[in-house]
Amino acid sequence: MNRRYCLTLDLKDDPALIAEYKRYHEKIWPEITRSIKDSGIVDMEIYLLGTRMFMIMEVNESFSFGAKNHADQLNAKVQEWEKLMWTYQQSLPGTKPGEKWLLMERVFKLEE
Repeated sequence: MNRRYCLTLDLKDDPALIAEYKRYHEKIWPEITRSIKDSGIVDMEIYLLGTRMFMIMEVNESFSFGAKNHADQLNAKVQEWEKLMWTYQQSLPGTKPGEKWLLMERVFKLEE
């Protein structure tokens, strides 16, 4: 059974940087797609409003944040991508050093 995680992060408030960030995401590097799928993420979407981004991840039973983080640290191409993306991104208030995307708390779900 798949699980869903929702995360958030801000972009820098610069229209040119935001446009460039969006262009990079029109066709992400194949190594990044592979690392995402290999980690157990079966679907991922990112939405943007102003500078605030919202990511939805659907993951399978093999996914863990710890394993994904460990694999990313060992993957030079992922590290290159993350460094490049940090050109456009900025931490949310209250973020700990080294944190980027923050897990959101679900506060409502429409029940059947």
